[in-house]
Amino acid sequence: MKAGEKFRVVLVTCGSLKEARRIARHVVSKRLAACVNIQLSPIESFYTWKGRTESAREHLLLIKTTAARLAQLEREVHRIHSYEVPEFIAVPVISGSRKYLSWLGESVGKPT
Repeated sequence: MKAGEKFRVVLVTCGSLKEARRIARHVVSKRLAACVNIQLSPIESFYTWKGRTESAREHLLLIKTTAARLAQLEREVHRIHSYEVPEFIAVPVISGSRKYLSWLGESVGKPT
């Protein structure tokens, strides 16, 4: 199986570092993700919400997971996130270190 068929990096933004850390710990402890990186310095986001242009300072999560766990990860992020419509964008991993990808696959639990 090619890496792009099996592994994903998911982008999620949070309104606070506290929430970002809570989500990161939760999805790793549930084995929905092998690793979550948090951008500590806030990013500035511009977006349209309910017909208005808005901006916010947010913290970006980079979540490493498998395609098999993606749907369950999305449900959990939506369940515990404070946003009405949280960002959840999955990008296929087309290549990577064999050892790292092996660890990633072993670290993420099997779907239930």
